[in-house]
Amino acid sequence: MIGSVANKRSLSNEFLGKVSRSFKDLSFNFTKNPITNDIVVLKNEESIKQSVKNLVLTKLRERPFRPELGTDCTSYLFELNKNIASNELIQQIEIVLENYESRIILQQIDVDTDDSLNSFDISIEYLIVGLPPEAQNLSFILVRES
Repeated sequence: MIGSVANKRSLSNEFLGKVSRSFKDLSFNFTKNPITNDIVVLKNEESIKQSVKNLVLTKLRERPFRPELGTDCTSYLFELNKNIASNELIQQIEIVLENYESRIILQQIDVDTDDSLNSFDISIEYLIVGLPPEAQNLSFILVRES
């Protein structure tokens, strides 16, 4: 029987014992699809990438009823010792992603400082649970606004 649940389960044993579902989210920049005139929909890897970035950039106590969700990323931009700040930032990113993003397995988090721009270059490498082991990369710059 093609497409049966039994076939899907037998395929999942190869990749961490789980089957990855398809995921869909709305794009946060609300751009319009030129063909359908609807809001652009992000699928699978792009949806997870948006979720990871959103979790990292969410400030602690920013979400009602979930004050523990998020990081203090922006507060580290004002630290004088950037090495200590980058290590603490890595720890916070690791904690929030391991606790709130069960679709990924973290591989590596890199935080590089740029003192001239008062910014952090954040790079996160992860695997998506239930898919063949292909590393996904997300990089963005966290900058202090003046």
